Amino acid sequence: MGEGQKADKRAVAVGDEPVVLQEKQAKRATPPALAQTKWNTDKLGLRMGSDALAAGAAGALVAPIITIIDKGIMENASGRNPLGESLKKSAKELLLKPHRFLTSKPFALIFTLYFGTYFTANTIDTVSSARTHTPFSSITAGTQKFAFTSASNLALCLYKDNKFTQLFGTPGSKRPVPLPTFALFTVRDCLTIFASFNLPPLFAPKLEEKMGEEVTKYVSGASVAQFVTPAAIQFVSTPLHLLGLDLYNRPEARMGGAEGRVSKVVMDWGKSALARICRIVPAFGVGGVVNTKVRKGLMGTLEE
Repeated sequence: MGEGQKADKRAVAVGDEPVVLQEKQAKRATPPALAQTKWNTDKLGLRMGSDALAAGAAGALVAPIITIIDKGIMENASGRNPLGESLKKSAKELLLKPHRFLTSKPFALIFTLYFGTYFTANTIDTVSSARTHTPFSSITAGTQKFAFTSASNLALCLYKDNKFTQLFGTPGSKRPVPLPTFALFTVRDCLTIFASFNLPPLFAPKLEEKMGEEVTKYVSGASVAQFVTPAAIQFVSTPLHLLGLDLYNRPEARMGGAEGRVSKVVMDWGKSALARICRIVPAFGVGGVVNTKVRKGLMGTLEE
């Protein structure tokens, strides 16, 4: 084959450009397209394990105090025990008989609830990180996270509330929890989840701007937002919680009147809201910070 033929083979024109040049351009264009379709599955099993460990640490830390408070609110609403008396009784059991408290059904229900909620949120962050090739410890705040975390929390929380209502509700025969009560609990939990997982990342940058550099040396805007937003939403969600409990405890009561549901909710609103804030601060404040920091530390180790 002559030199002229070889030259023609190397550079046969298709359109305005040689084939060789088109092939080089195609090769340069291919990797970004492929990179967008491939997930970063590096150490994915260990990352999921880190998600579970962080969720377990947060759940174990917050479950005792939340068990005590939830039991107190339920017993106070049903008339079994005043709120203060119930809190003291449960705290005494935790201190004097910790093995009995930590192996009880109420504690197991609460731990499962918060472990499941945090693990779901962590898993969504890890899946998002794998899909978008962001750092292992990155977190998200989108609709997908809200939907999946809410679904997990609602399923576990409604099961927990059903059992707690039967365990600590009005003395007597255990009745099925009515559908309106489940509906009110669902709205209550959606508000709390949204304020706990979606609002903090949105408010954190604005808070840090207002806090200034000196304050942020000691506490971050993310930590402040993680405490404030779920606590504040309790003033809105507590009446829904109380009305749901009253529908179960007093199925024949009227809405209005001195002994009606509205009067009962208004009477218990203040102290119950404060009790739920004391419950939410450890649940989604302390628990949220612990979960985030433990996960970040474990993921940082995996990235090294």
